[in-house]
Amino acid sequence: MARVEKDDAREHRIEMEVVVDAYGEEERAMGWYTYLDDNLAFPFQARCITARRTSPLQPGEVVEVTGMTPAEDCDHDMLVDVQWQGRRLAVPLSQLECVVVDNATEEAIGDWHYWVARGYEF
Repeated sequence: MARVEKDDAREHRIEMEVVVDAYGEEERAMGWYTYLDDNLAFPFQARCITARRTSPLQPGEVVEVTGMTPAEDCDHDMLVDVQWQGRRLAVPLSQLECVVVDNATEEAIGDWHYWVARGYEF
């Protein structure tokens, strides 16, 4: 993803709601996991926006996102479970954009995309 300009409102929300009191990579990962799990309204439709070598999805494909992948699998990236060709797969949330979702889901996914695009890491 391309770098994006600093967004003070997102920075503040991420600092105060997502990684608040997080001291280290594991705690930041758990902060993101909890924030996303609390704010994403599953299931929802999402479209693949970029190919990834670790995912079979191709740009333009629409999938149903059914939930967060278990926390122990999200220590380096935020993964979500999707239904794809009759199977359940875990794919990076950064690979997906919302199709039709509620405001909280759209904002939370936007926050994650922002974090990734800014080059931030756990």
